[in-house]
Amino acid sequence: MNFRLRKFVAFCAVTLSVVAIFGAGVYTGMRVDTRADIEKVVEIQNKTPDVVTSADFAPFWKTWNIINEKYIDGVSGTIAASSTKPVSDQERVWGAISGMVKSLGDPYTVFMPPEEASQFQTDISGSFEGIGMEIGLKDEALIVVAPLEGSPAKRAGIRSGDKILKINGVLSSGLSVEQAVKKIRGPMGTTVALSIVHEGGEKVVEVTIVRETINIPVLELGDRKPNATSTIASASEKKNGLRSDGIFVIRLFNFTAPTPGAFRDALQKFVESGSDKLLLDIRGNPGGYLEAAVDMASWFLPTDKVVVTEIVNKSGAKKVHRSLGYNIFSNKLKFVILVDQGSASAAEILAGALQQNGVANLVGEKTFGKGSVQELIPITDDTFVKVTIAKWLTPDGTSISEHGLTPDFTVAIKEEDIKAGRDPQTDRAVKLLLTGK
Repeated sequence: MNFRLRKFVAFCAVTLSVVAIFGAGVYTGMRVDTRADIEKVVEIQNKTPDVVTSADFAPFWKTWNIINEKYIDGVSGTIAASSTKPVSDQERVWGAISGMVKSLGDPYTVFMPPEEASQFQTDISGSFEGIGMEIGLKDEALIVVAPLEGSPAKRAGIRSGDKILKINGVLSSGLSVEQAVKKIRGPMGTTVALSIVHEGGEKVVEVTIVRETINIPVLELGDRKPNATSTIASASEKKNGLRSDGIFVIRLFNFTAPTPGAFRDALQKFVESGSDKLLLDIRGNPGGYLEAAVDMASWFLPTDKVVVTEIVNKSGAKKVHRSLGYNIFSNKLKFVILVDQGSASAAEILAGALQQNGVANLVGEKTFGKGSVQELIPITDDTFVKVTIAKWLTPDGTSISEHGLTPDFTVAIKEEDIKAGRDPQTDRAVKLLLTGK
C-alpha cells in the first residue's frame, strides 16, 4: 500500500469514528427523550400522590416540560422580559388547580390561591373596604346580584341585574367572581371605574365610585324608594314600621348571624302594632346562612312543614330542613313578600318556603336563582377551595339554581319609574294587602 492510499484509509477511519460518535450521541439523546415526561420533572414534592384515577396525566407533564424548555416570556434577558413578570412553578400549580376547578362549569366552585384566600377571610370578618355590592356569574357574564343598602355602589345608581362589562377599563369576560372582586375592592378613598349595562338596556354607562369601609346592615323598618337613597317613610314609620294605611313594612338586607334576632325583634313590633298586614321586602337581598332562613320561616309555619330540601351528594341523597314550629301567626295574616332578580340564596329559601306553603304571595320579578351550598376547604395553610357540596329545592321540589322563584304577581320596575321615584312593585303589594286582589 503506497503512502497516498494509507493516508486515505486513515482519513476514512477517522471520519467514520466521528460519525459513529455523533450517531451514538443522537441515539443516546433519543433514548433520554423517550423517558416519561413526569420523570424529567425534578425538584418536585409529592410527585406520586396516592390518587386512583383513570385520567391520563401524560399530556399535563408534557406541557409542563415544553413550557420549561421553550417558553421565554418573562425570562430575564429576553425580548419579552418587560411584558410579564416571571411565573414560579408554584404559581403554575395554582393556575393548574384553578383551571381544573373551572372545568366543572360551576361559578360558585373556585380555588383561592394565597392572595385571594387572604382577601376572602377579610371579607367574612364583618366589614371591608370597597363599593358594597354582591356580584355573581350568570350565562358567563359578570352580574350585580345586589348593591348593599347604603353603599357607594347603590348611591352611584348600581342596580340588581346590571352587567359589568369592564373594570378600570379592562374587559371582565373570563374573570371569576373572586378575580372580579379583587379588582373592584381597594383601600378606602380610592376609586374604581365600571362600565355597566342596566338590565333590559343597551347603553353602556360609565361609573366611577369612591371606595369606603362597608358595614353591612341587617334590616330596616318602613318604605324606601327602589335604587335610591332618600327615604319616603316618615320618622314614625321608620321607627315603628307601620304605614298610615296599616301595613307593617320590614326591609331585610341579608341573612347573616344577627339576622334571625333582628327579624324576631321586628316581628315583635309588628305584633304590638296590632296590624294583620305584613309586607316583607327582600329585593336586592343576596342571602347568606341557610340556618337563618329556616329559623325565620319557622315563625310562620307549624312543626315539620318543609322549608327547603338539600341534595347533599352525587347519589341524590336528600336532607330535609323543616320548620322549628314557632308558628305564632294565624291564618288571618295578610302577607306579601317583595322579590326581584337581586333576591338570592337564603332569601329565595325563605320566600319559596312561605309562598309554597300558602303563607305569603310573592310580588315583583323572578329571583336570581342561587340555590347551592359551598364549603370552604383548606388545601394548604394559605389556600382554599370553595366547593359546591349541596343544592337546594323548594318544598315542591323545584331547583332554585335552575329556575329561581316566579312571583305570584309579576311587576317590573322600568327606567322611567326609577327616574320618577315610583315603586310599582310596592304599589302592587299594597293593593293586594288592602283589597286581596
